[in-house]
Amino acid sequence: MARPRTPKAKAEITGHAGKQKTKFEGRNEPTVADSVGDPFDWLNEYAQKAWREIASEVPWLNSSHRGHLAIAANIRGRMMKGDDVGVQAMNLLRQCYGQMGATPADASKAGAKPDGESKDPADEFFD
Repeated sequence: MARPRTPKAKAEITGHAGKQKTKFEGRNEPTVADSVGDPFDWLNEYAQKAWREIASEVPWLNSSHRGHLAIAANIRGRMMKGDDVGVQAMNLLRQCYGQMGATPADASKAGAKPDGESKDPADEFFD
């Protein structure tokens, strides 16, 4: 199995981004456009607490992540409450984290444009 990708932020902290510039220059990690907002009212208190924790742990989440965040917060809230969480729920939680880019390897795969860049490089080939 291949090693997971080193996130650009981690590479910058450890100094690898400077040593291997070509490897990390092309990586565009997601940036925050809007806030994810407050948790849904229908989530119980543990899920709402989990929502706030996940939102603080994954700072690039925005309003488009609210559905995945609700699922993840619901499962994590059950864990925080001490309820029995089965393997299927844990797998769903892992999938939600991956879809939101909440794992170190997934964050750099999202392919967002760097801050301030609005032009698509492929535009020169289209009318």
